[in-house]
Amino acid sequence: MLFTLRNKCMFRETSRYILLYNLLLGDTLQLVVSQLMYCLNSFRITLTYSVCSVLVLLTNLFSRISPLVLVTMSLERYVAVCHPLRHASIMTRGNTVRAMLGMWIGCFIIVLIQNLLILMFPFEQLESLQMTQPCHYIALFLQPFSEIYHNTYAGLVFFVAGLANISSYAGIVIAARSAATDKVSARKAKSTLLLHLVQLSLSLLSVIYSNILIILSTLLYWVTFNQIQIFLFVCFFLLPRSLCSLVYGLRD
Repeated sequence: MLFTLRNKCMFRETSRYILLYNLLLGDTLQLVVSQLMYCLNSFRITLTYSVCSVLVLLTNLFSRISPLVLVTMSLERYVAVCHPLRHASIMTRGNTVRAMLGMWIGCFIIVLIQNLLILMFPFEQLESLQMTQPCHYIALFLQPFSEIYHNTYAGLVFFVAGLANISSYAGIVIAARSAATDKVSARKAKSTLLLHLVQLSLSLLSVIYSNILIILSTLLYWVTFNQIQIFLFVCFFLLPRSLCSLVYGLRD
């Protein structure tokens, strides 16, 4: 799908397909890095804190871009249905590209700040910089500030993204009752936003994935916790990305 979206001129010039390309690109890269980390953990290969922090930075960057792109795609559908005459002037190729660049840069800065907070930990007091446990971003919550920063970001994104998607859906439902609205377009937009709402819910749960694991780690034995962790990873990370590729591939 990435190859097709870059090969066709129509896809390169249309805002919704530019958004779809960025969504699929972020999801693909996130899956590559997370599968690499999963293989390292499966073989009990431990890394140094510096290497682990780079891998965590990348997987956080790629996973955090998805909810933001999904929200933008929902807003694009809202503009297309509720303000069709302004859609062409608002959702231009230039505006879409600038919005995507802003999101990638913003997510990178946010994740970079979280990784820089790790440097506040007094590593010189450790006997070795080699980690004693598999690489995971929970293992990098060495300072309380790191966890506070992560929780604040997760809560903010969860609230803003959910509100934006629900508001877009409500606006389209109201517009669909208007006689001036294209009923077919509105029906398709509602179906698309319902899909985005499911994807967004799972993606937002992935944002608070670490918080859920921290709670479960205090309640469950290690073997049970490890099994549940894998199950949650499939539900929160793999499932929404599979849904995106399958649905858009079959529909478009």
